[in-house]
Amino acid sequence: MILSRIKPALTDNNRRTSNVRKDVPKLDEFLDKRDYSGALTLVEFNASATNNNVETDMWIAYCNFHLGNYKKAVMIYNDVRKKEKSSPNISTTLACCYFFLGMYHEAKDALNDAPESNLKNRLLLHLAHKIGDEEKLKLYHEKLNDIIEDQLCLASIHYLRAHYQEAIDIYKKILLENRDYLALNVYVALCYYKLDYYDVAQEVLQVYLQKYPNSAIATNLKACNHFRLYDGTTAQAEMKQLVEKTASTYYSFGHDLIRHNIVVFRNGEGALQVLPNLVDVIPEARLNLVIYYLKHNDIQEAFSLIKDLEPAVPQEYILKGIVNAVIGQETGSRESIKIATQYFHLVGSSASECDTIPGRHCMAACFFLRRQFEEVLVYLNSIKTYFSNDDHFNFNYAQAQTAAGYFKEAEEAFILIRSDHLKNDYIYISLLAYCYVMNKKAQLAWELYLKMETSTQSFNLLQLIANTCYKIGEFWYAAKAFDMLEKMDPSPEHWEGKRGACCGAFQYIVAEKQPKELLSEVIQLLRNTSNSQVEQIIRVMRKWGKDNKIPC
Repeated sequence: MILSRIKPALTDNNRRTSNVRKDVPKLDEFLDKRDYSGALTLVEFNASATNNNVETDMWIAYCNFHLGNYKKAVMIYNDVRKKEKSSPNISTTLACCYFFLGMYHEAKDALNDAPESNLKNRLLLHLAHKIGDEEKLKLYHEKLNDIIEDQLCLASIHYLRAHYQEAIDIYKKILLENRDYLALNVYVALCYYKLDYYDVAQEVLQVYLQKYPNSAIATNLKACNHFRLYDGTTAQAEMKQLVEKTASTYYSFGHDLIRHNIVVFRNGEGALQVLPNLVDVIPEARLNLVIYYLKHNDIQEAFSLIKDLEPAVPQEYILKGIVNAVIGQETGSRESIKIATQYFHLVGSSASECDTIPGRHCMAACFFLRRQFEEVLVYLNSIKTYFSNDDHFNFNYAQAQTAAGYFKEAEEAFILIRSDHLKNDYIYISLLAYCYVMNKKAQLAWELYLKMETSTQSFNLLQLIANTCYKIGEFWYAAKAFDMLEKMDPSPEHWEGKRGACCGAFQYIVAEKQPKELLSEVIQLLRNTSNSQVEQIIRVMRKWGKDNKIPC
């Protein structure tokens, strides 16, 4: 969240010349319009025409701060602080710059020399949050007053701790009393965005964009909403004007965030060129780089990047849970599966997430790892409408339906999947074949096998089809599968399975549950075996065929 800011105190006002006095209204016009690039240009121009002084340095630092050039601002404030007549408030302002640079310990040190103030307390509150000092967080929280700046600070802490509804309540209360505080609409929109209410976020955000269409933060959030509601191409179109602005010499605010988001909008394109350098700058950069590694099946890189991360917000818990779940499945580590289950349960059962889509997804994942598939379906069914075209959701949904014994529903979910990568996965093929057999569509399961190249997986699928078909009485396809297995491995078990399946198919023919013409094919399968029992079985079948005038 963007913290409340105050202008650095002006010193020695009597030193201003009459020429500078005439320029002040023009500078104010730039500041009123939040045109910090124009303001900086004006101040630097005046500085070159007159002797530079502390006041000019302060304005240059102030403009650089608001443009996101925090390093430049730090250099200037440090120089000014060394001068005898500098304001003691500079230490607080310097600490704000360090804070935005992520240099939290330096910010804390700078505040040692700062006089007590509401701004100092607010900054200490945020530093306690960043450093993870819960006792100090409570201490500074209690010192907050019932003034707008302190309430905004409290709202931002709620936001950073994923208490989005609490933040919204504070923002709305302030907005009711201060309709002209349009920027609060951006903060409210951010909270709704985090709650996955993208359409609501966009509606609230539009109030601000009508007044300030060139806002970097608002435009970026609009692009993110469009990414969630539509696609990456639409989001990039919204981001185009910001990309052009970042090419400006002075306009660097949000540059890293924009580069980061463009990678996300492009589905990870350029991730390895952009994200590694932003891992310690933008919190989401680490998470998105982990996601990139997961998508490219680089599990160890993903694990290395996230293993030392102490989760603080739901997204971090979720992603760390996913990485541990994948590691557990890859290595068979029960400990990793246990950690993943705990993370998913923690998010899914939390008061802030239990009724959100990610929260319900987490509970489904938790029960999936525990193999409690009826409970999995309770949660997946509650969010199914949001993922009707999502291949990965349908894949997980179909697996849960299969495990719970709902084969018709599972087959329907498998058929919806369009990804060739998933459709070529052995888990997809084997489970779909199993559903086909259980739904009395053994021929379709057999066709899946015929499409596979000879491999260990195709052998395993053949065993699955043979045994499942036999179990539910699909004897003809069981016989065909056992026949193939016997050719690959002439073991007694495969012969016995084939013999039983052929006898079962013959019984179905006798009972007129199978066409009589199938008898000759059953006999042909039996002839592929040199076992001594074959002739006796064939003799019985041929006799029945002869009696019923069936050529065999």
